[in-house]
This record gives sequence, C-alpha cells and structure tokens, in this order.
Amino acid sequence: MYRIKGATGDWEVVVGLEVHAQVTSNAKLFSGAATAFGAEPNTQVSLVDAAMPGMLPVPNRECIRQAVRTGMAIEAQINKWSRFDRKNYFYADLPQGYQISQLYHPLVGEGAVEIEDAGETRTIGVERIHVEQDAGKLMHDQHPTRSYVDLNRSGVALMEIVSRPDMRSPSEAGAYLRKLRAILRYVGSCDGNMEEGSMRADVNVSVRRPGEEFGTRTETKNVNSVRFVMAVVEQEARRQVDVIEDGGRIVQETRLYDPDRNETRSMRSKEDAHDYRYFPDPDLLPLVLDDAFLDECRASLPELPDAKRARYIGLGITPYAADVLTAEVENARWFDALLDAGAPAVAAANWVTSELFGALNRLGRGIGDSPVQPGQAAELLALVADGTLSGSLAKQVFEAMLETGDAPGKIVEERGLKQTSDTGAIEAVIADVLAKNPGQLAQYRDGKVALFGFFVGQTMKAMAGKANPAVVNELLKKALG
Repeated sequence: MYRIKGATGDWEVVVGLEVHAQVTSNAKLFSGAATAFGAEPNTQVSLVDAAMPGMLPVPNRECIRQAVRTGMAIEAQINKWSRFDRKNYFYADLPQGYQISQLYHPLVGEGAVEIEDAGETRTIGVERIHVEQDAGKLMHDQHPTRSYVDLNRSGVALMEIVSRPDMRSPSEAGAYLRKLRAILRYVGSCDGNMEEGSMRADVNVSVRRPGEEFGTRTETKNVNSVRFVMAVVEQEARRQVDVIEDGGRIVQETRLYDPDRNETRSMRSKEDAHDYRYFPDPDLLPLVLDDAFLDECRASLPELPDAKRARYIGLGITPYAADVLTAEVENARWFDALLDAGAPAVAAANWVTSELFGALNRLGRGIGDSPVQPGQAAELLALVADGTLSGSLAKQVFEAMLETGDAPGKIVEERGLKQTSDTGAIEAVIADVLAKNPGQLAQYRDGKVALFGFFVGQTMKAMAGKANPAVVNELLKKALG
C-alpha cells in the first residue's frame, strides 16, 4: 500500500483526475470549422468561433455521438436529456467571454473504469462526462513584448471525464489514465495523443492520515503525459505533507507542473466561492436523445480492451502477452488480422510480443508502420509449423522481410533457406563432426552428456542452420549410442 512517510507518521494520498479529451470529429462542437492539428494559426476559425455578433452555435451531432459512445464504453448512465450552460470568465483566448459547457445536466452520468495495479484489480469511479468547447491558445514566444492569439482550437469539442477521488498512489493514477486512453482509442472518440494536446489531465491531489476525512486539495492543470501525471501526484503529495508537518495549511489553489524541476508551482487561488455565473445557454436548446440514436451508438461499439483480453486468454495466450497485445488498439487490430490470416494464437502471440515488437523497437517504428504485414507473418509462422523453416532460419527470413518487404516464401526460394530433413545428408554430416572431434566424443561417452549440445551446434553449423533440429537430435542420439 502506497504511503508518504512523514516526520510524524504515514500519510495517505487521495487523487482524482479531470481528463480533457478532444473529440474525434472533422468539425468543431458548434461550427463547421476544421479541427486538424498543426494548421497555420487562425486558419481554422469560423465566425462562430471568433464570436462575431449575431452568430449562433449549432451542435455537431458527431461530437454528441462520440461522447455517448464513450459513456457506454465505461458502462455509464446516458442522460437522454441534457443541457448546455455558459461558464462566464474573461481571458484573451476566449472570444465570447464565456465557455459553453455542461455543469448541472451533463450528457453522461456515473460510470467506472477497471484498472490493474501491482497485481490487484480496482474500480475507479467516473462521476460524469460532459461536453464543452475548448479555448484558443496564447503564444508568448513570437515577440519579445507581445502575446498573440491563435483561435484554431477555439470551439473544438472536448469531453471532460471527471473521476471520483478513488486513486491512492501515483501508479494507480497512471494505470487509470492509460486504461482510459486505451478505451478512448478503441472506441475512436479521441486519438489520445497527449503530446499534441488532444488529451490532457487536471490532477487533484490531497493528503490525509489513513482513515481521516479528505484534506484540502490542489489542482495541477494541463498535465500532458502519463509520466508527468504520476510525478505530479508524488511531488505534490510530498509538498503537502511537508507543509502540514511544518505547521502550515494547504490552500485550495490551481498549480502548474514544471517538468524540468519536477515540481509544482502556485498559479492562482481557487476557492469554492469563485463565481463563474453559470446559467443555461439561451442560444442552445436542451439535447434530447431518442432510443434509436442510443441503439445506433451502442451497436457501433467495438470489442473493448477487457473483453479482447479475456478472449485472447481463452485462446491459450498468457495474461502477460494478452496485456501487451491489448494495451494499444493498433497492436490488437494487427494481431486480430494475424489470427484472421490463420496463424495459431499462442505461437502468433509469442512471435509478435518478442520478434516483431523487438524489431519495430530497433527500427523506431510503430506497428501501424510495420514493414511486415499480418498475412506475411502468418505465412512465416506456417513455414515454421510445417517444418520448412527452423527457428534460426525463420529469424533470417524475418530480417529479410524487414529489409525488403517481400513475402517469406519468395525469400526462402530465392536464398535457398529451406530446412532439410534428409536423413542421409544429415547422417553424413554427423559422422564427419564426430570424426573431427574425437576428444569431445570420448568425454561424452565417459559420461559428460552436456556435450550433446556441442555436437548439435557443430552439426547445425556444418549445414548452415538448414538441418531440421528435431531430425538432428534424433540421429545424433542414435550415432552416439
């Protein structure tokens, strides 16, 4: 159990995350402006996004659909009636002077995400998912004395996924964020690219003595990686313990994380009395969802990570390999295509998690950019299964596939890499090996049976690795008496 060791005893950490996930959509939440990442500043801005007088928002059906599908994926309550509110505050990158969000009647209610951490399974509650529009971006590094405003992100649809304060360690916070990101990617409602800002987390941390009431929390904003979220939990909890044990008190406030110094810094106070003057947006009618829409959303859901993992384990794949294969949706899709091509599940899982992932790691490539396609991998595994290739020859063929992109059968024929089970040829090589190594042969027959591997290696070397290992072993045993 994770505890912060203080001068006056142990402290428990309490963590909740507010994850902002950009909805996968070609258009913004209330306008038809594009949402592509990396566009030139202010090239994806409609009159609605710029808050020009008289412009009225119109909800994007696809954004609502994606949020509903996300809620269904975590088995959350879907509210057939929901409403948009205005959250009023002034900031330079918020042209309207308010943000359209959902405070009182969110689209999605309570759900849960199941995580595994340190060998234990825990359920993290999700309080709500509401849909809101993103703000623009201030750019401070373009001019020494001025800041510029880029409104490309203004109006982009976000899902704010609010967890309950159910996490108790940095590793649990990391496990929750990884699992949530995997679910979003499987569903296709968010690409989860934290480095591009399409998913980021506000980290709420407090400390308490085990069994006591919750302490005062702080909120560290816009943390953009799983590793940084875990660091925030650890550093902020330690800071709070030090403050309390030195006789101070924790102030409810918003903080920022500095990854270079690995510390959080105060940004602004955030007292409960802060008034955003929420009220229903008068330009938008309530969202009313019918059963046909909900049925379509539910039917469109793919097989989710937990169900896929269970299916893989049912095929005989180890839990560890199943975890690796389902951690990222691209891995699972590639592996499913490999199974669909006829590859045996266990052999395929072992090959993908060791040979393929190892090679892609060396090449600095993801599985979506693999030079070897699932059909080719299935053919390679079939050549091993039918005895055409030994394990060592299969590695040679695989390396050639990575270099050329050619099918394994073509490489075997062109390079003469086919395994031989010709007993006559193998017996002749074995006889030659034994004749050339009389000392080792005498030691073997005197009881040093570990030398059997030496003779196998010499025979395989003499046949350039093309001999069938099973046949070599059988004939060597016979020759050695």
